Amino acid sequence: MMTSESSSSSGNPYDLNGPNFNSELYLQKLFKQCNLKQVMDHEAEIVRDTQTLHSDMQTLVYENYNKFIAATDTVRKMKYDFNQMEESMDLLAKNMDSITSSSEQISSTLQSTKHQIIRLSSIHTLLEKLQFLFKLPNKLTDKLNEENYRQAVQDYIHAKKVLNQYANMPSFQGIQKDCEDIVEELKTRLHAQFEKKDASMQSLAESVDLLLQLKEPADILCADFLTHADARLSEQLDNLRDMCENDIIEFVDASLSGFLSDLCLIVASYKDMFVDRPPLEPNEFSDDFDTKAVSRLNTFIMNNMKKYFDLVGKRVENVADTAVLVRALDRFYKRLQAMNALCEDTDFARTGTEIVISAGRKQCRNHLAALKQHLNETLAKVRQTLASKVSSESDGGLPELQALLVMPTIEKVKGILQDLVIFLQPELSFGLKPQFLQRFCVDEVREGLVIGFLYHLTATANGFCTGLDTPKFPLTLLLLLSKMCLEFKDSNVHYLLTSTDDLFNIEEYASSKGDLTSEIEICENFQKTAQELLNNFVRLQGLAVSQMLRKSVETRDWLHTIEPRTVRAVMKRVVEDITAIESQVTALYDDNDGQVDRSSDSSRKTHSVSRHQYRSNWSSYTPNHLDSSFVSNIHKLFSERIEIFSSVKFNKASILTGIVKISLKTFLECVRLRTFSKYGLQQIQVDTHYLQLYLWRFVSDENLVHFLLDEILGSAVHRCLEPVLMEPSVVDIICERN
Repeated sequence: MMTSESSSSSGNPYDLNGPNFNSELYLQKLFKQCNLKQVMDHEAEIVRDTQTLHSDMQTLVYENYNKFIAATDTVRKMKYDFNQMEESMDLLAKNMDSITSSSEQISSTLQSTKHQIIRLSSIHTLLEKLQFLFKLPNKLTDKLNEENYRQAVQDYIHAKKVLNQYANMPSFQGIQKDCEDIVEELKTRLHAQFEKKDASMQSLAESVDLLLQLKEPADILCADFLTHADARLSEQLDNLRDMCENDIIEFVDASLSGFLSDLCLIVASYKDMFVDRPPLEPNEFSDDFDTKAVSRLNTFIMNNMKKYFDLVGKRVENVADTAVLVRALDRFYKRLQAMNALCEDTDFARTGTEIVISAGRKQCRNHLAALKQHLNETLAKVRQTLASKVSSESDGGLPELQALLVMPTIEKVKGILQDLVIFLQPELSFGLKPQFLQRFCVDEVREGLVIGFLYHLTATANGFCTGLDTPKFPLTLLLLLSKMCLEFKDSNVHYLLTSTDDLFNIEEYASSKGDLTSEIEICENFQKTAQELLNNFVRLQGLAVSQMLRKSVETRDWLHTIEPRTVRAVMKRVVEDITAIESQVTALYDDNDGQVDRSSDSSRKTHSVSRHQYRSNWSSYTPNHLDSSFVSNIHKLFSERIEIFSSVKFNKASILTGIVKISLKTFLECVRLRTFSKYGLQQIQVDTHYLQLYLWRFVSDENLVHFLLDEILGSAVHRCLEPVLMEPSVVDIICERN
């Protein structure tokens, strides 16, 4: 530290490395500033530095000494080498003088015979050419037999100018005739190469090159070459057709390595031979020929690529595994992008995009067909399950059947969407095209598959509402389908459309919201279908009960019936059937908007009052009160009209009310068409009272049942020859006993 401080100023006596260093002053300062231990450490440090400097100095001396010795040896050697070089230069100068002297002597000697030697050399060259011409026919024949066609053409072209120059001499005319005959045979053999199926592109290119050198018309060669190439590519396409049953990856790989590779090789060879070939002579290929050659090549490419695209398009339509299909399409599309350089003003990638979209569309349609098949199988299974159930147990398992109709279908649609989303992988070569994303995601997946299936679902459900005069399926199926449509409307439609829109980025790819089918429209369709199914269920169930009532009225002889002692069995059957229907409806529809709890005390009181009112009306049908009955009928004309086949609500009370209305209305119309005796009337009285005892609990408005039963009994009274009613107490006893 002291050394660094002292070296900061020039001429410092305390600087060990400076020229003005003073050892006495340095020691005095050191003794003042440092203790004994520091002085001893500093001494040791100086000793070490001194030894290091001494060692470095010795090393430097040794190295310089070695360099000096090497330099001395080099100087000594150079002195010796220069002496030898000087001797060699003297010897070389003497030899050059000798050579110059000999050359001058030879030149002077040959000066007199120089022109003679030149003339003899020219004659020798001409004789060699003549000898070549005389041997040319045999040589060409040998090369032809050896199939060394290139050498034969070169020899003929080399001699052709000479033959043409001396064509007027008879001896040369024979040679020219023989050579031309051999060349014609050579051309025939070269043309025959185009007829060989196994001929390689290299051999064909060589044949075309030789024929062009032999002045064969380029147009004919173009046509022959493309004809052979077309046959070769057709064979490749036939091989691909035979592989249509193979795995799609194998098919695409075979097409890429086979057909497309051959096509690229053919195009490259054609361009080298006819388009980009430098002319052998000026104006050998005219501009018109170049235009025709390019046009012919483009036509050839387009025709074969169309055949290839048609074959690939058909093959990719029937692939079960979407992941494998996407891999194959990716390889196919990548290769097509590299094929655009083959043909000008043509974008093969665009055609490839169409094939990819077509494959995606077919995949969506295959999935849609699978969904339809799944729906049909599910419906068949539900119908079989419903048909196998005993009527008394027909309400059991309806929620499970309802779940069977809905949940597997939703899961299958979700699985299909997950399967199709593979088309959107960002690393795919075709996945980044906006037109592909819009057409596939919006048109095919959302609108074609999901929306299409939802419409098919409602159409299938609606199909059970047509031709229902003699239904061939359990009527409970209509109830299940109605509930299924209602559940889709309430939640499943929104879930499926939201899942599809999120998974496939529909809002991003759709050009406008007007292109998308709205959720409201689909839900309204499901609502209408559910309503139609439920209306038909009520109508058919009502008609089924009505059929029993109608037959029971029409098949009985009401003029010769005995005094009633019991309720007819058909009335009990009607109550049992409606009870069974109630059990089925209760399993699927709640009654939040329907009637109140019939087990309450207020309901019992209401029932008791209604019963009393119902009995009190019986007196109006006696002969002594015909005027009051007439007034009552006049009053009914102005009362509120009962809609028998009106739409029902989605609750138990409304459904059962509809069935009861249809049944009682049918009973009423049948009664109006019959004539009754006193006992027939009394039987109707017992039957209606029995129905009144049990049907009131199924409907939302008890007065409706009372009104219709009142109408039935009133009609029977009017159609009775001896209208005498039984005592209400007797009717009670008969009904309670049953």
